Amino acid sequence: MIDVLIFGDDRCSALRNEIPLPMPDPVGFLEAGESKYILGGSLDVPRLRALGIAEVVSFEELGLGQVLGAGMSLPDAFRELTLRACRRFGLTEAVVPADFPLALADFLRDGGVSVRADGAMFDLRRRSKTPAQLEGIRRAQHAAELAMAHIRRRLGEGDELTAEGLRAEARTIFVENGAIPHDMLVIAAGAHGADPHDEGCGVIPAGVPVVVDIFPRDMASGCWGDITRTFCIGEPPDELAEWHRVVREAQLKAMEVVRPGISAGDPYAVASDVLEAAGYATRRTVGEGEILEEGFVHYLGHGLGLELHEAPTLDDGGETLVVGDVITIEPGLYRPGFGGCRIEDVVVVTEGGYALLTDSPYELVV
Repeated sequence: MIDVLIFGDDRCSALRNEIPLPMPDPVGFLEAGESKYILGGSLDVPRLRALGIAEVVSFEELGLGQVLGAGMSLPDAFRELTLRACRRFGLTEAVVPADFPLALADFLRDGGVSVRADGAMFDLRRRSKTPAQLEGIRRAQHAAELAMAHIRRRLGEGDELTAEGLRAEARTIFVENGAIPHDMLVIAAGAHGADPHDEGCGVIPAGVPVVVDIFPRDMASGCWGDITRTFCIGEPPDELAEWHRVVREAQLKAMEVVRPGISAGDPYAVASDVLEAAGYATRRTVGEGEILEEGFVHYLGHGLGLELHEAPTLDDGGETLVVGDVITIEPGLYRPGFGGCRIEDVVVVTEGGYALLTDSPYELVV
């Protein structure tokens, strides 16, 4: 059995996967042989013990007062106490997440504890979502759907709306529904939408594509939601109407092949087939190293959970899908100077295929 060591706070997805609590202060998680241990400060010990998932040892018990009293800084103290815990529990070699603190890794190695990063192993540990994580994703997705419905309604009112104003309104809806906004919230009208990561700015005119991509995080679980829709105020240009039709077709065809055991690249290939058959370029149609600026310019989707973008990646060479994977399916088309069209839903991989976690209309015209 491989021994495991994780150290950080709840921003560390590997740690939050093992300890499903908001943790503003650093904690440690160790697996040594058949035993599990959690290291935490006295303020967190009652909550940690109530989980009943591991033996909980306080930093105070390991000598926190002593090392601080000797003039050690708090970060240095945490490193010293983690080393003491490793020695106490017989952990001499451990696998750690890819984002394990470098200073702690160096300190442990100097103290005789060998650590080796294996990000893929920790990704796999949280690929199959727990029931609590699935509920968190559903809550985050619901907050995103409420915000999307509000944006759709506001666009249809015909007022002189701005991307900045709609972003503020959406963020209020997130918070009111137990979710935290990401720093980015895309409401990209016209040419802004040709760049998938352009947030958009200014007044939203009629007759142009409006890409809305929003992704709040559930406060209780730390899990993310994600949804994209494309709108047009009034009659859409013929090009946009055709884009919307074929992008939705590509999404549906890609969803049909989702099931455990396939490569995450397979849905990407199906979506690309549809878009290429309709006459649009994909990254498969350009040379090695070339950057595609028009057409289907990105991969099809990504894993969703304790990180907004996590394994698997729906692209050539993607990981094998497993039961419990939560993934986005989000084909799109883009043209500089005109804009973009993207439709994104979230699904969970099931024994029989998939289940849709998104509930939001697809109509283009508002």
